[in-house]
Amino acid sequence: MRAVIQRVAQASVTIDGKIHSEIGKGLLVLIGIEDADTVADIEWLSGKIVNLRIFDDEKGVMNISVKEMNGDILLVSQFTLQASTKKGNRPSYIKASKPGFAIPVYEKMISGLSTDLGKPVLTGEFGADMKVELLNDGPVTIIIDTKNKE
Repeated sequence: MRAVIQRVAQASVTIDGKIHSEIGKGLLVLIGIEDADTVADIEWLSGKIVNLRIFDDEKGVMNISVKEMNGDILLVSQFTLQASTKKGNRPSYIKASKPGFAIPVYEKMISGLSTDLGKPVLTGEFGADMKVELLNDGPVTIIIDTKNKE
């Protein structure tokens, strides 16, 4: 599972010209799912996202998590995060899970994040053509791959 985590002042997802979800200060999380992903990956990644200390404390030091500041999370499924660019110029998405596997994993991730955050997580719509807007705060962008825990 790969995640791109962006600290935002605001973010939204628009589908068919209508705002589907929007948040203020918090995290926009783009997530790519592969068939090798497990419940352990979901639990580890959810805990990591909610507890990342990437918001400023009173001294201007990144020392507060989204949970501690009562921020919001907007989770958006993005299969292109599983792209392989090793050969040629056309990315391969062979590692990206098909909907039959990915949707239940995505739903478990929503549930895990909501539980860990202590409030509902907003989302995009799996498989939809979404327009994602964000105002990156910092900018702060972090990439996490559960298969490469650095």
